[in-house]
Amino acid sequence: MSAGSDPERTSGPPLAKGAVSAPGPDGRPRKVSRRFPLFTRDTARPEGGGRAAPGDAPAPARQWPLLGVVSLVGLGLLLTALDVFRVGTLLIGLALIGGAVLRWALPDVGMLAVRSRFTDMVTYGALGLAIALLAMMAQPDPWLEIPFLDDTLHYTI
Repeated sequence: MSAGSDPERTSGPPLAKGAVSAPGPDGRPRKVSRRFPLFTRDTARPEGGGRAAPGDAPAPARQWPLLGVVSLVGLGLLLTALDVFRVGTLLIGLALIGGAVLRWALPDVGMLAVRSRFTDMVTYGALGLAIALLAMMAQPDPWLEIPFLDDTLHYTI
């Protein structure tokens, strides 16, 4: 009998030594592979997609990261609708940047986790930064002026 073999096991793919993986159809763990499967059979929950509070907590408490970001975005949209455009859009951008920070800092963020942690952070952060910068550069009387953008516009038109 070779080293690392299971005396009860008669056939199937080789087991990795010390590997913990999902069980195969026979109930025994399969060899761990870093390759993606040829066919996807189900959808895994995103990393960090667990509850942000214990399961016995009420639903709003379990999803507080998402509710915080959505509430700030809603407040920003309300301010934008009430003709406080710059402050409203800046609040929307800061809410998305806050979502990226929450996604980075917390292990479980509930439904704020949509994709992988990296993809969520880049998406929330880039969109939040773009919205915040555009809000600060809005005319008239911009809070932020980037000189090379004016030259770029002048030479392209």
